[in-house]
Amino acid sequence: MDPQHPVGTITRPDAAEPPALKELARAGSDEVLHSLQTSSGGLSADEARRRLLQYGPNALRTHKASPWKVLVRQLASPILLLLIITAGISVFLGDATNSIVIGVILMVSVGLGFSNEYRAELAAEALHSSVRHRAVVVRDGAEKTVDVVELVPGDVVRLTLGAVIPADMRLLTATDLLCDESILTGESLPAAKDPAPVTGMSALADLSSCIFMGTIVQSGTCSAVVAATGGRTEFGRIALGLGEHQPQTEFQRGLKKFSYLLLQVATVLTTLILIANLLLRRPLIESLLFSLAIAVGITPQLLPAVVSTCLAAGSRALAKRKVLVKRLVCIEDLGDMDVLVTDKTGTLTDGRISFLAAIPTDRTLTASAVNVLGLLATESDIGHGRSGAAGANSLDAALWESPAAQSWDPTNYHRLDLVPFDHRSRMTTVLMDDDGGNRQMIVKGAPEDVLQHCAEVPAAARAALDAQFDAGARVVAVARCPAPELGSLKGADRAGLALAGFLCFLDNPKTSVKDSLLQLAKLGVTVKVATGDNARVAEKVCTDLGLDYGRTLTGAQIDAMDDDELRAAVGVTGIFARVSPEQKGRLVGMLRTTGRSVGFLGDGVNDALALHRADVGISVDGGADVAKDAADIVLMDKDLGVLAEGIREGRRIFSNTIKYVLMGTSSNFGNMFSAAAASVVLSFLPMLPGQILLNNLLYDTGQLAIPGDRVDPEQLRAPSHWNIAFIRRFMLTFGPISSLFDFATFALMLFVFHAAPGEFRAGWFIESIATQSLIIFAIRTRRVPFFRSRPSAGLLLATIAVVAVGIYLPLPPLGGFLGFDPLPVPFFLALLAMTVLYLVLVEIAKKQFFARTVEPDKAPAPRTAEHHIHRRAARFSAPSRHVRGHRGT
Repeated sequence: MDPQHPVGTITRPDAAEPPALKELARAGSDEVLHSLQTSSGGLSADEARRRLLQYGPNALRTHKASPWKVLVRQLASPILLLLIITAGISVFLGDATNSIVIGVILMVSVGLGFSNEYRAELAAEALHSSVRHRAVVVRDGAEKTVDVVELVPGDVVRLTLGAVIPADMRLLTATDLLCDESILTGESLPAAKDPAPVTGMSALADLSSCIFMGTIVQSGTCSAVVAATGGRTEFGRIALGLGEHQPQTEFQRGLKKFSYLLLQVATVLTTLILIANLLLRRPLIESLLFSLAIAVGITPQLLPAVVSTCLAAGSRALAKRKVLVKRLVCIEDLGDMDVLVTDKTGTLTDGRISFLAAIPTDRTLTASAVNVLGLLATESDIGHGRSGAAGANSLDAALWESPAAQSWDPTNYHRLDLVPFDHRSRMTTVLMDDDGGNRQMIVKGAPEDVLQHCAEVPAAARAALDAQFDAGARVVAVARCPAPELGSLKGADRAGLALAGFLCFLDNPKTSVKDSLLQLAKLGVTVKVATGDNARVAEKVCTDLGLDYGRTLTGAQIDAMDDDELRAAVGVTGIFARVSPEQKGRLVGMLRTTGRSVGFLGDGVNDALALHRADVGISVDGGADVAKDAADIVLMDKDLGVLAEGIREGRRIFSNTIKYVLMGTSSNFGNMFSAAAASVVLSFLPMLPGQILLNNLLYDTGQLAIPGDRVDPEQLRAPSHWNIAFIRRFMLTFGPISSLFDFATFALMLFVFHAAPGEFRAGWFIESIATQSLIIFAIRTRRVPFFRSRPSAGLLLATIAVVAVGIYLPLPPLGGFLGFDPLPVPFFLALLAMTVLYLVLVEIAKKQFFARTVEPDKAPAPRTAEHHIHRRAARFSAPSRHVRGHRGT
């Protein structure tokens, strides 16, 4: 014991702050409660409210949409800022008209981006505010659930398997408690916890009497008193040190690489244009404005707005399909998923378990007697009969609904002790007395485990068990032995039991699942089953549903494998049977290391660990609170068909974003290259800077309809990923085709119509906006547009509207103000012919391009420690902007 800090002594230098956790760790439970000015009955509601005002919310993140931050992002483009400055300078040099035009265009462009992004942020805020992460807390002497952000020092909290620990806490009681603290310590093995005070100056990992925010209860239960919240916690200090900016997803990393590509192209093009125009002795400001307009024109300015709009629209579409996403970024992860690990009960089966029969294996017992032994070994309050079975597990609940339970009188029995079911032993044990003074120990549980404790198992019993498994029945074994001298089950030896018989239950395969599995297969999602049930039962269900499961592994086989062996086995294994919560988590981890994006669907307490470790944790609205709390996505219906819709929506969002990228890079690159070449050859600028920006603004505005566009089925068959080499090839293939028709327009204007500068600019402006906008119908699909792939009505109307406005603007009276001159009527006939020819040529080039394009394999995308910290910290989020104002302890 440290003489400077004996057990039971706590120093408090600042009465306004709780004692340091290390001091609490060395003190006894009574002293801890006294120092935190609380009791085992918890705080009063009034005191909790007072402390919440004093210490602030238990939060590490904020989800308040900030219009100023969105506006700053719109103005953060260096090119945009330089354009604004240069346009301002040109005002003082006498070119007021062009500067006003540029200023108005820039304002409209920024306004469009701002309005779309801010609306998406508001949608994200509303989504985040609708999600509540709860904790069971004792207040005014009674248990109640509160939002984790409302916890305060002094609160007494109850925690169970799979719970994310919501604050730094000192244990008061604990039963078989193990905690996964890898997010703090990096240690993969769970840490054993005990309420006993620690001694000495212990390091964080040695504080066995304390549990920490952000870590997970891997097994056992406990009660603990909150010592530190929010930024005062160990996890909070790490999370706040990383800032609120989330680590980039693969989608965002792709956007960043794409931005670098555009920056390289824009820099080279802009520099060459500026140098060329200066060598031709053109005015500096005009040359600079033109060069910068080219740089802006080649950049899809509204790409962030399109991405945000896609995600916000996706969340609304998923909500209509009864899929709740907790964060918008989860939609990207959902679309990226290519492996789904799911439980069996309620997903592949109806989840309505019915009792079939009791099969005695002891000749002295009847089926009714075996049924009674099963009822005695339930965890329900048998003294109240069926009414005491409320909240029982599904098998026990079905047993209480059996005919034998209806006529049985439980008042003849008295329970002396109970060892509840746990996922290691997979058994329930009770010690019972009857009215005749006979005392016996009854064990009920998984047949594989119960039979190991039986002295003798007749061959006929094993044959009967195999027959039930082969028929797809769920089977529970019941065994017993006299225990006249036993007063408690603590340390009791279960060896030498006599097998009494089997209880058989039925859970039929869900009729709608076959179609759902077919939908998932069409989406390229491999379905694997992880169940606590027997392997042969799981195989029978999968066979009935037509699911090709390949190999089957049991929990015992999994434990016998090292990580390399298991990593090699999980790819060819479709059923994991008799697996514990820890084994489910390990399986998910192994699948992720193979480069697969793994979703886990589960609704029980024993699924929480795997939900935390999956790339996408999926639960259901009727699931256990701890499972819903651990999940990223919650299904209102436990239906694989609904999940397939969610995956399809995630992929549709990515596909529509790529449409915008491909159109922007190809047509923008072609048009800006044409402008650059023409500016060197012609004696005048082919388009004024304001006209280039106006053209780009019109085109981008029409593309805001892309998020609602239809997507061809073949584009949803597998996850799509960023491929910068593919985008570059696309740009260099279709950009020159656009330039070819631009040059044809130049020749038409110069040599056929002998156009003046104003006419030339008007003709190219109209041709450019028409070809740029209409090409969307070819690029949006690999099929023949309109005939085999119809665009959405919104995209069709938006594109037609943009082309109509583009034709109208160069005409009087606006044309003169914008620097355009009227065009002869024959030009429009020539424009129609050129546009049709252009679209036909693009269609031919498209077929050749995709015929020789091979989609690359997906590279593994490992999740960093920073990613896990941010993901875990997201549950501690409040709308207030002041959650960081916490003083350290």
